[in-house]
Amino acid sequence: MNIRFILNPHSGKLKGDADKIASMASAIQLNFPGADMRLTKAPGHATELAQEAARAGFDAAVAIGGDGTINETARGLAGTDTALGVIPNGSGNGFARELGMPLLFEEAVARLQRAQKMKCDAGRANGELFLNLAGVGIEADIAWQFMEQGKTGRRGMWPYFKIGAKTAFTYKPHTLDVDFDGRRETVAPLTLVFANGRQYGSNFKIAPGASLTDGELDMVAVQDAPKWKLALAAPAFFTDNWRPFGITQTTRVKHALIRQPGEIVYHVDGEPRKTRDTLEIAAEPGALNVLLPSR
Repeated sequence: MNIRFILNPHSGKLKGDADKIASMASAIQLNFPGADMRLTKAPGHATELAQEAARAGFDAAVAIGGDGTINETARGLAGTDTALGVIPNGSGNGFARELGMPLLFEEAVARLQRAQKMKCDAGRANGELFLNLAGVGIEADIAWQFMEQGKTGRRGMWPYFKIGAKTAFTYKPHTLDVDFDGRRETVAPLTLVFANGRQYGSNFKIAPGASLTDGELDMVAVQDAPKWKLALAAPAFFTDNWRPFGITQTTRVKHALIRQPGEIVYHVDGEPRKTRDTLEIAAEPGALNVLLPSR
């Protein structure tokens, strides 16, 4: 296949390390001699590189990075014949795990040699594409705080953990009016997630029944239960089916409109956003081709 590899040089543990990047490039050339490899230079650059690849007739554009880089690459490929490939190099690697991609770089590159194309659904949040998850609630609020903190302070797992721990004890759920597929409900969940894939990442499965190919999204409401009940239920999210205490309620939807007067904080594949008054979520069946790794 004629493939362009799109690498975020600051994803995962790379941090711009020239030696590590050169080693990755060598592994790519060993498996795909003459392959094109480009490094992203700024947010949104992966989308531009993917669009160029589609216009040039590449068979695939392979995103190397975390879920943000993968999302950006997918935006440039949706609606084209050029397939999205994924090599995980982030922290949670939610979408890569959904595709069954190995987390070891060399193994992932090798598995792409015999990959097969398949049609994959996506979702849209206020028109913006997401591959895995979008939603409102506590995790969107944490993501926004983490982004703001990162502008002036340190990033990384420890600052994220501190923000998350503090927010867990102070967060007040918002009352939402949700219209979905001809129905209306008023809810005040801890989080309301629209899942195309099953997990946030690291095998934390918020929607164990979700599918990338069913043409629908799983709308998962996590209730604002007592802290002790949430703590006892947390390990269940690393299993495929066990969900104790009725913590979650799942509904299959194709379209939803969330109404909340004033500011709405939400996330798209983990990236925080803000809007006002309404948030529209829609499934987009068969939005793009993806490379499914050989088994």
